[in-house]
Amino acid sequence: TGPMSSECLGNFLRITLSAEYFEDKYLSIFLVDQSGTAWELDEAMAAQCGYTVTYTSWRSIQIRASALSCHSHLEKDVFTITMQIKASHTPDISNATTHLKSASCPYGPWSPREITCESNYMEVSVRREVPQTIKDFVQDEPEDWTSVFPEAKAEEASIWQIVFHQPEEKMALLVSNAWSAGYGLKATDSRVLLRVPYAAAQVQLVEDQGITFSVLRSSTFYKYQWVILMVDTAVACPVDGVDYTNKTITWTVPKYIPPLSAGISSFKDVLVEAGVDLRKLSAKEMASRKYVLLNELKAITVKIPIGAEGGYYKTSVSNGQLGIKYTINLFLEQQWEDNKWRLTKHIIIKEIETPFEQSEVAITNNLNMSAGLMTVTVGTFLPDAELVNLTIEGVVVAVPEAVQHGYLIQRTRYANGSKAYVIQVSLDAPSVKKEYMREDMRAYTLNVTLTFITYPSSETFVVPVIALSAVKDAVLPSARGFCDRRNLHLIITHGNVDQNWLPFISDWHLTQEAAQKYNYILRDNGTHLAISVPFLSSHVSYEGFHTSAIKASFYLTLKDDITLAQRRDFSVSCIFSPSELIQCLPNGTVIVTAIKLVGGDNLDTALLVLRDRQCKPSLVTEKTATFKFNVNTCGTSRKFNSTTMTYENEVLYFRPGNDTPIYQLKFLCLYAVKQTADVGYESKENLAPSIKPEFGCLALSLKLFKEKSYSEPYQESEYPVVKYLREALYFEVELLQPKDARLDLHLDDCWATNSQSQDSLPHWHILIQGCENNKDSYRTVFHKVNYSLRVKFPQHLKRFEVRLFTFVQGTSLLQE
Repeated sequence: TGPMSSECLGNFLRITLSAEYFEDKYLSIFLVDQSGTAWELDEAMAAQCGYTVTYTSWRSIQIRASALSCHSHLEKDVFTITMQIKASHTPDISNATTHLKSASCPYGPWSPREITCESNYMEVSVRREVPQTIKDFVQDEPEDWTSVFPEAKAEEASIWQIVFHQPEEKMALLVSNAWSAGYGLKATDSRVLLRVPYAAAQVQLVEDQGITFSVLRSSTFYKYQWVILMVDTAVACPVDGVDYTNKTITWTVPKYIPPLSAGISSFKDVLVEAGVDLRKLSAKEMASRKYVLLNELKAITVKIPIGAEGGYYKTSVSNGQLGIKYTINLFLEQQWEDNKWRLTKHIIIKEIETPFEQSEVAITNNLNMSAGLMTVTVGTFLPDAELVNLTIEGVVVAVPEAVQHGYLIQRTRYANGSKAYVIQVSLDAPSVKKEYMREDMRAYTLNVTLTFITYPSSETFVVPVIALSAVKDAVLPSARGFCDRRNLHLIITHGNVDQNWLPFISDWHLTQEAAQKYNYILRDNGTHLAISVPFLSSHVSYEGFHTSAIKASFYLTLKDDITLAQRRDFSVSCIFSPSELIQCLPNGTVIVTAIKLVGGDNLDTALLVLRDRQCKPSLVTEKTATFKFNVNTCGTSRKFNSTTMTYENEVLYFRPGNDTPIYQLKFLCLYAVKQTADVGYESKENLAPSIKPEFGCLALSLKLFKEKSYSEPYQESEYPVVKYLREALYFEVELLQPKDARLDLHLDDCWATNSQSQDSLPHWHILIQGCENNKDSYRTVFHKVNYSLRVKFPQHLKRFEVRLFTFVQGTSLLQE
């Protein structure tokens, strides 16, 4: 059928523009008259000239043309209409493609009076009947209308003027003035036509049997030779009469309304038929669709179930809310006989639209972990709604550009014309939020807003899409702790849920700046968070104190960065020697630190004293108090024996007004009374050369070679090098400067890390003190270096072979 197709439907020609061809194009519609002149169609011209433009449920455009439209050519009961369509991709219709369509339709026989009620105009055409006496009249002189009625034309069948009958007065308009006022007039050899837009000034609203009609009472004058004739061109069309109850449309049209029955004394029904889209339906067809047509004494009633075949749903928007309306284009034809007109044909085209009904949009999502994709299906939507853009994290993105943001959008069409949109987005896209839920559960959330536009109304609505999937793939952070002589260390291995968790000590956020303030060490290399705190620090808890041991613990909490909800708790506890609390210096100075145990919250460390209560701490923290004094002060007692001198004192805490201490820490310093040291000396001449450790600058290189022959190293452009597990890697370390034959290169420690940082964790030793690591499954192999043209000093090179390995945790690979 091509881009344009035509169909004859009674006294109408319908031309359909294919949505498949004209979709997303700007259109201009022209009507071509008999002279070949093209007239552009707009709303005013359509109502005046007998054209109606509508859209179907499939977004096709339909143009209906009346048999007596302005540009139709009527000959022997066949009317011909020629239409021109210009289609362009730009609003100014530049570089347009032109399509021409000419179609002819038979129509007849004509009734003496035919009234058509279209959606945008009313039309009445009546037969021009000339009395026989006038036909027999012989004209002696040529017509000279100009001398009598200058306004009247000399054509044989010309319309002269139209008179409007209004309640208060009559008003006459000449043809030219009527055209200027928006009325359409046409005269053929056999008929006189008047077309009236509903918004015309002389149109009145009249009520009959509770139904409102749009009415125009008029008489049209035309001339026949020397005679002026008048015809009644009254027209009336119902503008309401539609009711919606019990999911049924009820349309009521009164019969024989007064404006159309003036001067008539008898009526007889000849025909009452109904249909859809200008197609008449038989009684069997109506019954199959559950339509009801009632022809009663005073009215005709049509009942249509909402959603029935023949109509369609269209998208509607009310206050930003998405909804639907059921639309059906009903057709009613009534013919009756009377004593004035003999036969009247009354055709009513009624586009009925049900009230707004809010609808919900179905959203389903599917998470494919193996493919790393979230697939969200949105809809279904009616054919007249189109997705135009997405709002992703506050940024508006047109549909064609969405792929640049990691979104793949596909449209799925169904047999009934409806459609759904399938959105695929990578789980690594920034707009897919990952959030820890509980235990091993993690939530993947996509939050995007879709904006749609409806055609042809150009209404917009949005559909917020929040797709959430819970998956058992959460890897929680884990930790290990250890201590050295003076510090507690906690190393936390990151999981996949704690990227935004924050380290807290109780309610204190441990930042890099805060750690430096307390001489803590805080490092995070992306895979591990390492924290080191001194044994004597403000955030270490002392949970037990014995003469031989002190139990010290450090507690760390990871909290959500937004809600500060507690996520994970870690701790490290170690036993320290009490000797860490005291220093007995050779000059008789004693430095002792008292600690507050867990449970001693009421103890104020600033009020701790020695036996001489005037001796107070020189340094105080929340949990410690440090005293510095000489053994001959602060009430220190001493004892002697044959080998040692013992100094003793106590750290005490008293409640106000009470001389009995509630805290007592006794400490001792022992000094040797007599100490002998033997020093041996031997003098030798011509001492043998010896090696002394010194610092200096050396130029070294580390290269990776392709083969065991060490003939061809990898070049910089060849990195990264791809190897498989257990495949050999050939390394060479060379001392470049200085070129001193007396120097010998010795490799002490060599280790591999999971990143480019040599200090990152985890790491694995390949060489330990110049030897292979005996814990390796595949031990490092050394290769002898011989003199060659390239190697002048073999002792300046070390070559070794390592089998490729990877870092794992449990059964999972660790990646940077």
